[in-house]
Amino acid sequence: MTQELEYQTPPSTQPPQHRFARTWTLSLFGTAVGAGVLFLPINAGMGGFWPLVVIALLVGPMTWLAHRGLARFVLSSETQGRDITQVVEAHFGQRAGILITLLYFFAIYPILLIYGVGITNTVDSLIVNQLGMASLPRALLSFVLVGLLMSVMLLDEQRMLRITTWLVYPLVAILIFLSLYLIPHWNLAAIKEVPALQDFSVTLWLTIPVLVFAFNHSPAISSFSLAVGKEYPDTADEQASRILRNTSGILLLFVMLFVFSCVLSVTPDDLAAAKAQNISMLSYLANKFDNPLISFFGPLVAILAISSSFFGHYLGAREGLHGAVVKLAQLRGVGINETIIRRAIVLFFFGSVWLVATLNPGILSIIESLGGPVIAAILFIMPVYALYTVPAMSRWRQGKSHLFVLLMGCIAISALVAGFI
Repeated sequence: MTQELEYQTPPSTQPPQHRFARTWTLSLFGTAVGAGVLFLPINAGMGGFWPLVVIALLVGPMTWLAHRGLARFVLSSETQGRDITQVVEAHFGQRAGILITLLYFFAIYPILLIYGVGITNTVDSLIVNQLGMASLPRALLSFVLVGLLMSVMLLDEQRMLRITTWLVYPLVAILIFLSLYLIPHWNLAAIKEVPALQDFSVTLWLTIPVLVFAFNHSPAISSFSLAVGKEYPDTADEQASRILRNTSGILLLFVMLFVFSCVLSVTPDDLAAAKAQNISMLSYLANKFDNPLISFFGPLVAILAISSSFFGHYLGAREGLHGAVVKLAQLRGVGINETIIRRAIVLFFFGSVWLVATLNPGILSIIESLGGPVIAAILFIMPVYALYTVPAMSRWRQGKSHLFVLLMGCIAISALVAGFI
């Protein structure tokens, strides 16, 4: 498969080392921090304070090690410039490659649909409630918003990453501001409440996948690994590991600060009420404290989070669909035209995301949940399996960190599956 133009950076315009690392750190951060961060305090905090502390201690190394494993999987290819769909086929064979590539695509693609719906609803709410204007026709509003998101993805990689960086800076600033703003409202009584061992264990078990996927930036890992391999061909693993460690660190710091600050500002009954009302944490806080400042920042955070996360998920979905189309064509012996395929993929994503955003269906969260086990398997299980079956990855078998990743992946998948039983 011919390497896509978006992955290529002319040598004359390559940024310095620190700029490359900073840009990709913020891009991966933006991929992870989607609109779900606004619901994360509700889902993660309902079990109490102390289970949340243990989860916070686990999620940092779990996020870093799992994404490092996936990056190593992509970098393990003997041929430089192969994306994850090509590496899967090289390591596991053509038919397994097609199956995993399709699963990879269908696990990420529904999230793009959800973001299309989410940004349309958020902007519509902003227009009506904050600006006091009448709603625009939904088809027109979603067309403009999805078109703006898609237009960024048609730019070259460096411009796309630069725009993502611009979005992440105000997102981080607002998260810090809101976290600190809530400190005077903290109720430390929750610290004194220690749940029973059984309740504690069940809470940990059910909360692990919530935080895992709130911190998930795997859709952008293949593009990231390709960029690192091109920028640092001799030290790609070391550089990728360092950038991913920094990304996990800032995710842990800023996201968990926001989560803890929100959880300490409300009671468990408040969290249950927010969950029952199906509203974000900021919307509930705005209603609870009757605060117009939070009402204003809530939609702004949602727009920034959805936009930055959309870009990273689009990279993964585009890569998965492109790989699946090419592999199926090769399997059937059909000739391919890269230009036509790329244009068709753009039209497919724009048309489908716009249509779903316009229709605003109510079943998207269920579809997203169904993709959870697949993402967990690809992020946690597949790289560990490859360590022991792919000779090119044998150099990374030292240590026991991959066993920790495997265990956490199994726990996350089992909790997700249990949710449907």
